[in-house]
This record gives sequence, structure tokens and C-alpha cells, in this order.
Amino acid sequence: MLSVDEYQKTNRAAKYAVLFIGLTFLVFFFSQTINKIQIHPVQYLLVGLALILFYTLLISISEHIGFDLAYLISSISVISLIVFYARWIFKNNRMVTILALIMVILYGFIFSIIQMKDYALLMGSIGLFIVLGIVMYVSRKIDWYNITEDK
Repeated sequence: MLSVDEYQKTNRAAKYAVLFIGLTFLVFFFSQTINKIQIHPVQYLLVGLALILFYTLLISISEHIGFDLAYLISSISVISLIVFYARWIFKNNRMVTILALIMVILYGFIFSIIQMKDYALLMGSIGLFIVLGIVMYVSRKIDWYNITEDK
């Protein structure tokens, strides 16, 4: 049975689901746009299902071994699955490596926020501000009106 603290951590992790899914899809979208590759909606769906599975793994594993180890096992499993799949989609080792690093940083950041009590909102807000700045920087040269045209 989950202790109250373990359950609260799992609940807090689940609150970041939209952030996990959105940022991962954003990486896939930028990879598609910048590298002029086609990612099918079914491929986005499969990646989304893997991301959602993280929470099922997290709660089911944490019932038996505790939150911290369950988070580690669940995140490594989901990151590995998505990175392995992305190798076929991207066909570019550099992009796969970037995806893996972003996912490791994201899952690590969320884990650290979940552990905080008093500063979680402040650190989360600062982290999101930094992510938005990075997204704006990466997307600064994209011609959004001609993203499908070859240059």
C-alpha cells in the first residue's frame, strides 16, 4: 500500500503530465520542422501513449518499492522506449541524442521539484521560464509560413 507521502508524490508527478507530453511533442515537432522529416500522427500517438504509460508504471511500481526507485525505473523505461523508437523516426543520431538529453533533464527536473515542498512552485516557474526562452531561441529562424517548403 502507498503511504500518504508516496501517494502525494505520485499525484504531484501526474500534475506535470501535460508538461511532459507537451515538451516531448515539441521536441518531435522541432525535429520534424528543422530536419524536414515527416512524422505521422500515429507516431505521435505512440509516443504519447508511452508518455502516459510512465504514470501507470510509476504508481504500480511505487506500491511495491517506494516512489524514488519507482520513478527512476519508470523514467528510464519510458525514456529508453521513446529514444529507441525515435531512432527510426529521426534517422539522425544527433537528434536522438538531443531528445534523450532533453528527456533526462526534464524527468530529473520534475523529480527534483516533486521532492521540494516550499520552493516547488518557484523552481517550477523559473524552469518553465527557461524552457520557454530556449524554445523561443530554437524557433527564432523558423519561417512559420513556409515550414513545409524546401530551401
